[in-house]
Amino acid sequence: MQRIMVIGVSAGAGKSRFARRLGEVAALPVHHLDAYYWKPGWVETDEKEFRHKQQELANEPRWIIEGNYNSTIDIRLAACDALIQLQLPLWRCLWRVLKRRIQYHKKTRPDMAPGCPEKLDLEFLKFIVTTYRGRQKSQHHLIEEFMMNHPEKQVFILRTQKKIEAFLTQVGK
Repeated sequence: MQRIMVIGVSAGAGKSRFARRLGEVAALPVHHLDAYYWKPGWVETDEKEFRHKQQELANEPRWIIEGNYNSTIDIRLAACDALIQLQLPLWRCLWRVLKRRIQYHKKTRPDMAPGCPEKLDLEFLKFIVTTYRGRQKSQHHLIEEFMMNHPEKQVFILRTQKKIEAFLTQVGK
């Protein structure tokens, strides 16, 4: 595994932390898509610019790219040799989002662009709750299609923290 794509069923699934830890044990550079998508002050990057940056990253020989961003998922799917999905329960995702908000109060997370301090509002929590099941289904279909079209590529679906830890331990050996 030299080009690893990490997606998750929801915000708070642990994509960023998992990618950082995987990068450490696999000695691979890690790229967080949020850091490329958001500009200071939570300003969105133009889609053309965002696609171009992802294509540059995907052309590199070794990487971990973490983030969902369905509008550009085709770039990462075509270039990766392994796809990892974190599919933790909704309650855990919500708990992690709340914990993250407290941990990074008035600070920018290491996986975000500078000038984007951690924030949390009712709209974001509602988004997580209302999109969880739909994203779970759409990612399931995406993964099935990916496996069918690319049987030579690896797919890992990690549904519990215990499985995540076991996976990281195995990769680190």
